[in-house]
Amino acid sequence: MAKHVLSEDERRDVRRDFGRAVNMTPEELEDWLDTEESRSVGQSDGDGESVGHASGRRIVQILRSEQADLDDDDHDHMKKVVGYVHRHSAQRPEGDVTDTRWRYSLMNWGNDPLKD
Repeated sequence: MAKHVLSEDERRDVRRDFGRAVNMTPEELEDWLDTEESRSVGQSDGDGESVGHASGRRIVQILRSEQADLDDDDHDHMKKVVGYVHRHSAQRPEGDVTDTRWRYSLMNWGNDPLKD
């Protein structure tokens, strides 16, 4: 099946949604990905690294890229990030989420739910 090529309007919408979903800077995300807490959550991709952790590394790369340099694969990943953040955010547990696997998982995807 042929891959859908995004129009410029679709690319703009993806970037806008990604910008809303990802509320951590590249530096904050890199620092987070270096922690044990970051590595303690998520499903492994077989290499010992969780899917979310690998996604976080990709998000840092996207955040540091020029808009014109983002290709279809980058936009596809950005859409995946937006979907994950929206789905996972809807599953917020009761009470203080500061030190929860739920928050740690979202942070691997570039979203700290405790940030304004």
